[in-house]
Amino acid sequence: MSRIGKKPVAIPSGVTATIEGGQLSVKGPKGSLAMSLVDDISYTLDDGAILVKPANESKQARAFWGMQRTLVQNLVTGVSEGFTKVLEITGVGYRANSQGKNLKLQLGYSHDVDFAVPEGIEIKTPDNTTIEISGTDKQKVGQVAAEIRRWRKPEPYKGKGIKYRGEFIFRKEGKKK
Repeated sequence: MSRIGKKPVAIPSGVTATIEGGQLSVKGPKGSLAMSLVDDISYTLDDGAILVKPANESKQARAFWGMQRTLVQNLVTGVSEGFTKVLEITGVGYRANSQGKNLKLQLGYSHDVDFAVPEGIEIKTPDNTTIEISGTDKQKVGQVAAEIRRWRKPEPYKGKGIKYRGEFIFRKEGKKK
């Protein structure tokens, strides 16, 4: 039995959910999202909640149960609150600046890195060393953060690079004499 899957997904006020044609559509104050439904899982709209249960006793249905419930929860959270990832830049001369639909990164290369911001994602730079990525789709927000981080991953000796806020960088000791 899935402990996560057993819990119903509460629908907050201002959010509406509909199930039709093999799709779950959720609309809220931040926008609307949809996902296709899996045949091995049954989805039911109850008073103010979405219940996710396995449709049969197959191994695949039990394996998908908790994940599908989490995906439904991510849809509801995305349209009501949204998701945010914060990146921090460490290093002398390393900085970021958002210019409309582009993010300009100076990361010690001989050229500036221009990152085109995808549709549905908003990027803010409160200061030169902080990047805030926000949007309604959790997967897309995480993917954009990973693509930006890939330009200069944190190195273990000085900790220079782009890291997630709260991420611990294991530091190595330098050469000994």
